[in-house]
Amino acid sequence: MFRRISFRVCCLLVGIWVLSAVASGQNQSGEVVAEINGVKITHADIEKEQASKLLQARFQTYMAEQKALEDLIDNRLLSMEAAKQHLTVAQLVDREITSKIKDPSEDQLQLYYEDTNSTDPYEVVRGKIIELIRQRRTAKLRAAYLQQLRSQANVLITLAPPVADFALGDAPRLGRADAPVKLVEFADYECPYCVKVFPHVVKLHEEFGDQLAIYFKDLPLPMHAQARKAAEAARCAGAQGKFWEYHDLLFSSRQLEIPQLKKDARDLSLDGPRFDKCLDSGAQAAAVEKDFEQAKQLGLEGTPSFFVEGHFFSGGVDYATLHDLVVQQLSAKKATTQISKK
Repeated sequence: MFRRISFRVCCLLVGIWVLSAVASGQNQSGEVVAEINGVKITHADIEKEQASKLLQARFQTYMAEQKALEDLIDNRLLSMEAAKQHLTVAQLVDREITSKIKDPSEDQLQLYYEDTNSTDPYEVVRGKIIELIRQRRTAKLRAAYLQQLRSQANVLITLAPPVADFALGDAPRLGRADAPVKLVEFADYECPYCVKVFPHVVKLHEEFGDQLAIYFKDLPLPMHAQARKAAEAARCAGAQGKFWEYHDLLFSSRQLEIPQLKKDARDLSLDGPRFDKCLDSGAQAAAVEKDFEQAKQLGLEGTPSFFVEGHFFSGGVDYATLHDLVVQQLSAKKATTQISKK
């Protein structure tokens, strides 16, 4: 999201955006949207009682806006570069992208045709294959060229995902309690997407250090038979001061059978009998269920689901997306701090 830009300009723009967003939210929250026999219903009432119906819809709107914004930025960058070189956009695209597209050789076409397992004769589909390969190569070159333009420009994006407010409770925390930015992950130990994103969360902790506090909440999905007991096991380990070590081991090994859960406890030098009693008795079941119910109230539909300073993002996100969200919120905090000091 962020590219080269001076810190002062970055802070000013983000600060203005944050303050205007807060002001807008405050004004809207008290707005009366309906009355029943004279009893007023406000935006705040909708947020409080119908939040689960709104978050996903707002996230989809955000994703659509983000895509439209990225396309707009790309078009503006091309226009600016064309003007700089005294060319039209079409001339610039032709010189930097279209003219560099090379058609595949006949051998490459034949190989591609064989891989498609098409029932149509090669001569019939040859033209379509050429066009498809041209489109793919064009898209690849265009993306590379636009990335080059972005790296040379001062691009700042302040569009942020929708916000939800919820209690952290006793969620396990990695990092300082007073860290300027908080990241909350709702996850499932059996979820393949959570496993895939696990290294990204580790990397965020390593990169941002005391600037970021990471919280974990359990959302064991019903279709994952072993997820709920694994969540209880991690909390049983947490009762002995080793939640994060156990959490990391679960995501690394992906072995969630109960005998393995108990073995893991011993591998981490936990009190084995105490751990077994905790797990077998379901001592942590209520805590896991509490997180699960909170996720339902928020309208979370899958894992992993992230909140960076309350800003919601879900799915198998890549590291760059999470990194940019953290940077965005750090910049916003710095900007508001500077403005409040003036």
